[in-house]
Amino acid sequence: MLIPIDRTISPRLVAEDVVSHKLTNVPADHMFIAEFAHGEWRKARIQPYRSIPMAPLSLGLHYAQIVFEGMKGYRMSEDRIGVFRTDRHHERFNRSLVRMCMPEVPREMFADAIHTLVDLDRDWVPPGPDAAYYIRPFVIASEERMGLKAADEFLFMVVGGPFRPLYQKPLRVRVERTYTRAAQGGTGFAKCAGNYAAAMYPTRLAQQDGFDQVIWTDARDHAYVEESGTMNLAFVIGGSIVTPPVSDTILDGVTRDSMLTVARELGMAVEERQVSVDELRDGLQTGAVTEAFGVGTAASIAPIEVISIDGQDLSLKIAPDQLMYRLKQHLTDLRYGNIPDPKEWMNIVNGAAK
Repeated sequence: MLIPIDRTISPRLVAEDVVSHKLTNVPADHMFIAEFAHGEWRKARIQPYRSIPMAPLSLGLHYAQIVFEGMKGYRMSEDRIGVFRTDRHHERFNRSLVRMCMPEVPREMFADAIHTLVDLDRDWVPPGPDAAYYIRPFVIASEERMGLKAADEFLFMVVGGPFRPLYQKPLRVRVERTYTRAAQGGTGFAKCAGNYAAAMYPTRLAQQDGFDQVIWTDARDHAYVEESGTMNLAFVIGGSIVTPPVSDTILDGVTRDSMLTVARELGMAVEERQVSVDELRDGLQTGAVTEAFGVGTAASIAPIEVISIDGQDLSLKIAPDQLMYRLKQHLTDLRYGNIPDPKEWMNIVNGAAK
């Protein structure tokens, strides 16, 4: 689709700051926006980044009909700009939208909005290997109405900006036995705003006790590990990469899927199965568990150094030759164009902005 572009007349870009990685949490110059009304998406355009008017009674502000994605673009070899696995993110985006009673976004609109926006603001994309361009597509219910209902009017927007890895050092995490992230039949698999808001208080409690994040456990018995903070969770147990299977309580992470695909291709043993807290504790004490790490778009692959279980801190050795670092390096090389990309996970955007 051809997207009208209203280019900013007041660019905020300071190229030296992008190259030197001084810019963090700063939005780029433009944003994409489209409106849903009368059963269809319309008025798609790119315009300068700015605040948008929202009616105080917009349903999304009151009833959390808000879905988003987290994606990344990379400055690759030969100065190409590529977005990682657009189609996979689009599939998950629409699954989340359906669960939250919101209209799906067509694949063409999703891809063209992201690729055109990233190409237009390509000078904001920092060089690697420890930086990328974070992309945030989201849909919010914009219908103005008093009273609970599923909205009929929505905004689809995409914004982005330079980004550095979320975690700069190995993590200390605590197994959460009181609070719950998601329950069966709920919205745990959807990337919706309410899931993240509900996680903030128990995470803050853990951080006040000196931990970076929590490991969420199942809602019924708090006996099985599920995710870590905003990341999928993986371990190396007895030489195999072990990760809880995706379900209606666990987000189907794009980085998780990519990591498992690469691991299998490299000949690593992979198991997708439940991991109990008891197995985790015993494995840490006996040495059967040799690695633990979080996996996600913002975190990439984040090593875990300490896991606290029921007040007992159990430590893991961190070494550069471990499996998690081999996987991280392979994904990094692929994203920056240093190795072949036979699956065409990198969507090159050069020339998308006409």
